[in-house]
Order: sequence, then C-alpha cells, then structure tokens
Amino acid sequence: MQIQIMKSDAKEANLSILEADVGTLYVIQHELLKTKNVDFAGVVMKHPLTNEIWMRINSKDSPIKNAVEATNSAIKSVDNLKKLLNSKIK
Repeated sequence: MQIQIMKSDAKEANLSILEADVGTLYVIQHELLKTKNVDFAGVVMKHPLTNEIWMRINSKDSPIKNAVEATNSAIKSVDNLKKLLNSKIK
C-alpha cells in the first residue's frame, strides 16, 4: 500500500492510496465517522483499473492524526473479531 498526501491543512486532508483494498478503507472510514471531531470522511475508487483510491477527511482538528487513530482503532476491532472467530472454531 502506498499513501500520498495530495492536500493537507488544519481541517482537511486528501489522500491518494495505491494498491489497497477498498474494504479496509471502508473500515477506517467507519471508525473516522464515529469520532466527534470528524465532520466528513469519504472513500472513492478513482477507477477500478488504476487501483487508486481517494480518501478525504474533514475534521475540527488534525485530520491526519484522526486517520492514524481511526486506523489503530480498526486494527483493534479486527483483532478482536479474529480472536472471537478463533475461539468459536476451536
């Protein structure tokens, strides 16, 4: 996965993400939208053949910081799901 910041300021960040799974980014978007500081978080596939995904985050404070926190929260949620599934399989 390659991430490039296309535009960033105190309240908005636009990211270009290459070679990523859009489903993963939807989980991060969901975590962002649960945050009270985030006004908008959107994920758009630029084109299926280019494998480029754009993400925009508007927030009251640092959007990049919010993205990092949402990513960490998504990792924890998926890890909890993995543990639950493993416990049911055994």
